[in-house]
Formats: sequence, C-alpha cells, structure tokens
Amino acid sequence: MNITIDKIEQESWKDSAIHRLDGRIKLILTILIIVYAVYTTDFLVLLLLEIYLIILLLFSKVSIRYFIKRVLIILPFGGFIAIFQPFIKPGMVIYTLPLGLTMSYEGIIFGMLLLFRLIVCLSAITLLSSVTPIETIVNSMRKLGFPKEMSMILSMTVRYVFVFFDELENILKAQKSRSFNIWNKRTSYIWRIKQIGYTIMMLFLKSFEKGERVYYSMLSRGYIGEATSLQKETPIMYIDYAIIVLTLIVIFSVEIANLSGII
Repeated sequence: MNITIDKIEQESWKDSAIHRLDGRIKLILTILIIVYAVYTTDFLVLLLLEIYLIILLLFSKVSIRYFIKRVLIILPFGGFIAIFQPFIKPGMVIYTLPLGLTMSYEGIIFGMLLLFRLIVCLSAITLLSSVTPIETIVNSMRKLGFPKEMSMILSMTVRYVFVFFDELENILKAQKSRSFNIWNKRTSYIWRIKQIGYTIMMLFLKSFEKGERVYYSMLSRGYIGEATSLQKETPIMYIDYAIIVLTLIVIFSVEIANLSGII
C-alpha cells in the first residue's frame, strides 16, 4: 500500500465542494460523528454513519481505493483490541480452545462493536485529513479554542514529520548502498535484527538532536509559547452551516429511529 505523506497532502489540496468547506466546520463534523459512533451500541446506526461518510467521500472526489487503503493501514493498530474481546469478556461460552481459553458470545458481539466503531471513527478522520490540509486543521483547532499546547504539538509534528521521513530515507539509502537487505535470508537473522535496531536508534538520535536544535532556534527568535498563523481569515459561509445542520439532522434522525424501534 503505497501511501505517502506527500500523497495525503496532494489529496487535501484538490478542489471539490467538500474541500471548499471551512476547516472549522469539517473539524466539528468529524467530532460529532466520532462522539456519536462511540456513544451508540447499534450496528445498524454505525452502518448508516459509514454510508453517510461514503456519500461525503463521493462528493469530495477523493479516490475510494485511496480512502480504503488509508483506513486499512491504520485499522490493525486498534483492531487487535477487538480481536481479544471474545477471550477476555465474560459471558455465555460458545467454544472452548486448548489451554483453557474460552470464547464468549458477549465477547464476540462487543469485539464486533468495537471494530465497527473503529472503522467509522477512522473513516471520519481519514475523510477529514483527505479534504483538509493539515495546517488548516491546526489553525481550525486554534480558532475553536482547543488548548494551545495541543495545536502547537500537532503543528510541530506536521512541520517536521517530513523531515523525519527524509532522515529515514537517507538512512535506508545508506544501508542499501552497502548491500543491506532485510529480506536477504543468506545473512544471519540475528544480524539483520541488530541492523534494524541500529536504524531505529540512529533515527531516534537524529530526531532528538533535530528537536533540540529547533527548540533552541525558536527560543533565540523570541518564542514564548504562542504561535501566530499567517493564513488568511475566511468567513463561514451558508453552505458550511448547511453541512453541519445536515449532519445533525442525520444523527438525530438515526437516533430517534433507533429509540423508536424503527431500525
């Protein structure tokens, strides 16, 4: 899955009705969907939220294949929590495995619920980052009153993650020029693991040194914990309010239908 940071930024600068929405509106929309996805315990409600996100995705002109790839890349980092739920949540045992492991019906249902929630949340975040430049997200957080430390950390992460990957590429090129190949089975497995460890250590040291230099450079230029954005202030348009109202209508309609037993 060849998804790079440059590719993510290129997608976020495309032109569509969703891309042109105010960053604050898109951030609020994402938070609303995530909060409701975490709140609900109904699979059909989660499915309807995912369908709504896919409809927004189609209007954004972002490639569905690209969207699915990004979700699948991140999914394993949280998905493994759902996998263990059938074995750790007490309930009606439906299957017994060796070593005394048991699978419960309640655990399977809860694991599936966590997985569905995770997919909806990741879809919302992926859609947000696919239609909004990262710097715009940071500025929107500042305007909405998020803690300045949070927006500053995200801003610095965004600025220097490209530098981080450049350093990693330089290290990998240096290793390749010395004929190092992690998949080469002719070399000792222990030796290859050691080389990977050296790479991680070198990357950590370079990142730490870069962070120190950047911090002292900021202090020498009068940094006191505040950052000023030079991005042009844009007013919130009627279409922005319409999207928020539409999202609220969808959420309340689905919840009312769920409580009424319609779905």
